[in-house]
Amino acid sequence: MADSAIESRRDEERARHEAPPRLLLLSVSLISAAALVYEILLMRLFSVIQWHHFAYMMISLALLGYGASGTFLTLAREYLLSRFGAAFVLNAALFGLSATLCFLAAQQVPFNALEVLWSHREWGHLVLIYLILAPPFFFAANCIGLTFQRYKATIGRTYAADLTGAGTGALAVVLMLFLVFPLNALILASGVGFVAASLAWISLGMRPRELIATLVAVIAALWLLVHWSGAELRPVEYKSLSQALRVSGAERIEERSSPLGLLSVVRSPEVPFRHAPGLSLNSPVPVPEQLAVFTDGEGMSAINRWDGSRGSLAFLDYVPSALPYHLLARKPEVLVLGAGGGSEVLQAIYHDAERIDAVELNPQMIDLVSRDFADFAGQVYGQPSVRVHAAEARSFVAASAEHYDLIQIALLDAFNTSSAGSYALNESYLYTVKALQAYLAHLRSGGFLAITRWVRLPPRDEIKLFATAADALARAGASAPERRLIWIRGWQTSTLLIKNGEISDPEIAALRQFCDERSFDLAYYPGIEAQQANLHNRLKEPYFFEAATALLSPERESFTERYKFDVRPATDDRPYFFHFFKWPLLAEAFKLKGSGGLSLLDMGYPILLATLLQSVIISTLLILAPLGVLMHRSDGGLKNSRRSPVFGYFFAIGLAFMFTEIVYIQKFILYLGHPLYAVAMVLAGFLIFAGLGSRYAARITPQQAGMHISRATKAIIAVSAVYFLTLPSLFDVSIALPAPIKVTVVLALIAPLAFFMGMPFPLGLSGLAAEAERLIPWAFGINGCASVIAAILATVLAIHVGQFWLLVAALSLYGLAGFAGPHRG
Repeated sequence: MADSAIESRRDEERARHEAPPRLLLLSVSLISAAALVYEILLMRLFSVIQWHHFAYMMISLALLGYGASGTFLTLAREYLLSRFGAAFVLNAALFGLSATLCFLAAQQVPFNALEVLWSHREWGHLVLIYLILAPPFFFAANCIGLTFQRYKATIGRTYAADLTGAGTGALAVVLMLFLVFPLNALILASGVGFVAASLAWISLGMRPRELIATLVAVIAALWLLVHWSGAELRPVEYKSLSQALRVSGAERIEERSSPLGLLSVVRSPEVPFRHAPGLSLNSPVPVPEQLAVFTDGEGMSAINRWDGSRGSLAFLDYVPSALPYHLLARKPEVLVLGAGGGSEVLQAIYHDAERIDAVELNPQMIDLVSRDFADFAGQVYGQPSVRVHAAEARSFVAASAEHYDLIQIALLDAFNTSSAGSYALNESYLYTVKALQAYLAHLRSGGFLAITRWVRLPPRDEIKLFATAADALARAGASAPERRLIWIRGWQTSTLLIKNGEISDPEIAALRQFCDERSFDLAYYPGIEAQQANLHNRLKEPYFFEAATALLSPERESFTERYKFDVRPATDDRPYFFHFFKWPLLAEAFKLKGSGGLSLLDMGYPILLATLLQSVIISTLLILAPLGVLMHRSDGGLKNSRRSPVFGYFFAIGLAFMFTEIVYIQKFILYLGHPLYAVAMVLAGFLIFAGLGSRYAARITPQQAGMHISRATKAIIAVSAVYFLTLPSLFDVSIALPAPIKVTVVLALIAPLAFFMGMPFPLGLSGLAAEAERLIPWAFGINGCASVIAAILATVLAIHVGQFWLLVAALSLYGLAGFAGPHRG
């Protein structure tokens, strides 16, 4: 045993100056890529089986696994390093097995997010899901952290392989989601874990007769068993798709998957769909047969059966969104943003629109309407007057030179999704002040911008939209914004009209006739009086009228301050249109808990705050626990003078990296237009170029690390400051360029910034390797735990203070790290 320990120490000493084999670095890249693919797939999978806001929980889980790994490696360092090959291969193989099994196990937890605000049991279920889903990230992080420890002199190379692999994974997952369904993509990611284990096995010259060979074979066999078992996704029973399929005779007849969502087409012949949001009870024409298309089990859009006759579409004249057609004097040229199943396009056809440009984000939705169910839909997208565009709405408008009589923004989300607050955490550049100004700039004189939203009580997004419209008109220099707005309300939806010009008396007369015939309520028009509002679909108070008049008066700021919800105008700096939370509302909601008060809270934001709280508590334990162990080890190399700078440095750069990355992801989403592609490209660019920076840092000696850390942080601050000042102008002049050129521009902008961002972490570890090498896994854990907190805290800060101050915080942290890092200790 003594000889074995001596030999182990000799091996460790040789490893100080040894470079990792290339195949092992490839294995690190593969396991890092697979871990990122697993993270993004969990976001997609939980969007299907739960709701979209669980994306932040998945980010937290990923980084929490890395933090837990730092703690584990700190405590088991000697044992694992003496068995490096077996430990690496086993952890890679365990990642491969657990990535699929853990998700399937998590599906079995009876978690209902709709009850999380008032049921303590659901918090237990949420914690259980955390524990079940975290192991794959833990195993992947063990592989990377062990390699850091084993090959101390070349940490930069390992970190470069880690980041490059993650960047490649960000691109690969988008391609995978186009080719296979999310659960199958998860199985493929699991397979990558076994490939990584095999490459490491070969690279390290391990012999097949060792125990590890048997373990890998058993694990691989178990994975294949899962693959062949026919496992499937199980959406929670409260989702719209689940409810629709419970109806007698309802069946799913088509399904398409892409990075933009899982589209499910449902037919219900016995209990027909009647999806015409806001349809007046006065409608003399029935809704035709429909097919329902659900995106990730929610956001229903209808494909209407159309026989080609105009009369069968008359029901579309009895919804609030039909109003602008009654105010326009000529056959309009129309732009529909968010065409979906084609209802708004049919509405424009019914009203004799001369030309219709229909914009839909998801190309697969277009295919369903124009190909798979083209005959059912009456070839609506093949009509001579219709041109269909697969594009993001805001980018399409920015790149277009066309002008229209009417721009119609369709009702894009399902009512129950909106009511649950599922979009509360989503950036939406569709409804910001600058977005509305861009739409208005593409209207002809006398044209209308029409936006339809669900009616929610107490009102929130409808009022926020009105406030944003009033602000957009005021900032555009409109002399009398109050003369350009019309707002009506049905029993289920409301429609806001913004005119490029002042509302005329004949238009007001047509407005009142339209609403009287359909029993819609007038919320606002120029000159409206209180007694004209709230007549048909009566509310306790005329909330919409009161809000409109207050927002157009000098008391606007006072109204938004005292209103129950956050209804400040959405901006490109704070593009969270669906966020309405105010802290006083929390106390009120819980005070009224027994009488339904918790419905005042959109569930997305409280879950975000709960996730942040959990991450802070767990991360603190993960950092302080190994610190306590190290303090009691005589050979730990941890002195009081070293403790604070090591903690501060790695915590600061962990926060700063995530803050900076998230700010630029949000900015480039607006520029590139396509949200998911933008995230994939920006994330891949940051990780790959940061990997190159880390590779460069590998050439720097530990003695020079401090100087280069200072230079790198100064460069990050300088480049970011220049970008923040110049990017808006650059975007304005280049946003109409073809997508490939814009991607090239984005990558060129990311390259220098990410290159320098990739240097502080490996340089800091390199310095520790020379002075206090036992702190390396602890520093790794600190950085991971900081990233856990930062991933969620960045969203909270962006919601409340905006992207500018989030970037200021990031650059301040980089400045602090450069000035007072461990190299100063």
